[in-house]
Amino acid sequence: MAGWTQVVAFALDELRFAVTLSQVERIVRAVEITPLPDAPKTVHGIINVEGRIVPVVNTRKRLGISEREIELDDLFVIVNGDGRSLALVADEVLPVLEIPDKLLVPSDDVLPGKRFVQGIADTDNGMIMILDIDKALTYEEHGDLQRIVGALSED
Repeated sequence: MAGWTQVVAFALDELRFAVTLSQVERIVRAVEITPLPDAPKTVHGIINVEGRIVPVVNTRKRLGISEREIELDDLFVIVNGDGRSLALVADEVLPVLEIPDKLLVPSDDVLPGKRFVQGIADTDNGMIMILDIDKALTYEEHGDLQRIVGALSED
């Protein structure tokens, strides 16, 4: 639909975030995370999604929100971006929203330096920060993860 962006919104505490619908593979209940030795601080560890190893991003740490333990009723939003799958931890997932493009404000206009946030929209559900999945991990973090997971596969 021209002039609109479809997003999957989710909550972390009282804050609302979203990713574009086209990047969302699925939403699953939280499962046990396998920690990775020497993993970047922004990665909780890995999970197995139908035989694929998927890193779980510490969404709170990446966004600068106070951290807490993952709870059984939390959800993982499995997203695809930049040629890889990632799991984002969410407290709750909201219904798919259609946001008029005219309501999207580039993040640099409001939150300079927040590279993981690509835009912000003021909607009927309140302010929603649209995330840039391709920037969920830095180049170095992605490289570290590939090295660590590759070493595990060799064992």
